[in-house]
Amino acid sequence: MTYVIPPKTHIGHVHLKVADLKRSIAFYRDLLGFEVTMHYGDQAVFLSAGGYHHHIGLNTWYSKGAPPAPVRSAGLFHTAIVFPTRKDLAVAVKRLVDAGYPLTGASDHGVSEAVYLDDPDGNGVELYRDRPKDEWPLQPDGSLEMFTHPLDLEKLVSEA
Repeated sequence: MTYVIPPKTHIGHVHLKVADLKRSIAFYRDLLGFEVTMHYGDQAVFLSAGGYHHHIGLNTWYSKGAPPAPVRSAGLFHTAIVFPTRKDLAVAVKRLVDAGYPLTGASDHGVSEAVYLDDPDGNGVELYRDRPKDEWPLQPDGSLEMFTHPLDLEKLVSEA
């Protein structure tokens, strides 16, 4: 029999190597709005949404002053941050647009709507909201039919 992971299992946090801790805190705390829950000396910080112990860990243990990882190498593609509503996503994206922070893409995947960018160390970040499950597109056999269509970013931001 094939083992299947329990259905309520979820990804708890991401821990990223960064080159400049202050610069990364400015991005994740000041721009995206995560709250600092703990500093680990001057080499690491833990951030969360809603008081959880941490959703994001940042450290410079092996990476202080280092260049970003090469794009064409194995490693993290992106960290996906789920917003509870479309309006919450719109507010976050508007903050980025108003700050002039560069976005790398915006897509409608049928099951979700997503905006893509890179953090200051070149780590990919996806900001998205899931559509309600009863709105997910399905193939005739009942399986998911995900796709990548352009997301109307202007319309999204106007809902902030």
